[in-house]
Amino acid sequence: MKVSEVLHMNGGIGDSSYASNSLIQRKVIFMTKEIAEEAVSDVYCSMFPKTLCIADLGCSSGPNTLLVVTQTVKTVNKIRKKLCRQSSPEFQIYLNDLPGNDFNSIFRSLPRVQEELKEEIGSEFGPCFFNGVPGSFYSRLCPTSTLHFVHSSYSLMWLSQVPKGVEMNKENIYLASTSPPSVINAYYEQFQKDFSMFLKCRSEELVSGGRMVLTILGRKSEDPTSKECCYIWDLLAMALKQMVSEGLIEEEKLHSFCIPQYTPSPLELKAEVEKERSFSINRLEASEINWAACSNKLYSSDDSFKDDGYNVAKCMRSVAEPLLVHHFGESIMDKLFHKYGEILSDCMSKEETKFVNLAISMTKRE
Repeated sequence: MKVSEVLHMNGGIGDSSYASNSLIQRKVIFMTKEIAEEAVSDVYCSMFPKTLCIADLGCSSGPNTLLVVTQTVKTVNKIRKKLCRQSSPEFQIYLNDLPGNDFNSIFRSLPRVQEELKEEIGSEFGPCFFNGVPGSFYSRLCPTSTLHFVHSSYSLMWLSQVPKGVEMNKENIYLASTSPPSVINAYYEQFQKDFSMFLKCRSEELVSGGRMVLTILGRKSEDPTSKECCYIWDLLAMALKQMVSEGLIEEEKLHSFCIPQYTPSPLELKAEVEKERSFSINRLEASEINWAACSNKLYSSDDSFKDDGYNVAKCMRSVAEPLLVHHFGESIMDKLFHKYGEILSDCMSKEETKFVNLAISMTKRE
């Protein structure tokens, strides 16, 4: 499987689309808003560029896609007014994701977003020029020394490829407590290789003093097989195993499926940044968000746990379905995610379940 050709969120606006099932990602963006605003403020006030160049990497499609970009424009305008600067900068905005992303939905929403910004900011609104940039962020995406601010949220845990040498990880679709040490090392080494390449590419694209804010699904523990980062995939593996036992999936198909993801710890992130040496770390923070944040409900009951489980299954389907369809075929998806929802509901009724987010803010060295 070539990950760059298969990995993308479900497009459109249907019941299984990412646009309809990305509430938790939106909440995480707001959780880290202050970190992004601080970085944008610092880079603007230190340079006052005539054109502020921004890249949002792994932008996906749907209501979250232009959220950070519009927040950035508003932040700059607020600072400009506070400093009594007459002219607003122009904004050059690069929206990046893999080629399978639903870029058409993004482009259709741009006129509305620009009009909303003009109405809120007024006649002083600086022009915004948008560019879609399909491609892997583990390669160069923008011209040398052009970017002032780079942002990415809930994307960098995805690896460029399934690690080599994970064939011994049978019965698991991701890292688990039963994974052999060689498999754990293979995942970690792939993360190191990919994240180092990401930093190298961004260091070439950012101007000196440019800022970068990344939010990554991660873990607090130093154990890469800990429950806090692997449990969500363990439960999907359980649903797949049930389908094997029912004869709906071949066992060999299950044994050859691997999720191309790695959820790092804060120490692992820090180590890679320090090793690559292009960036200095300003902030590195961990936070948590409940799986149930996939829905908008504010109450807890036996019925709500059931609904929450199915909502989490829909959220995961919007993210993982293209990978699963590529490997297992489309015909089993409805049944698979129904089973997954049942398993999640049972699990969430018995224990507290959370995702761990790592937010890191960096400055490109001189």
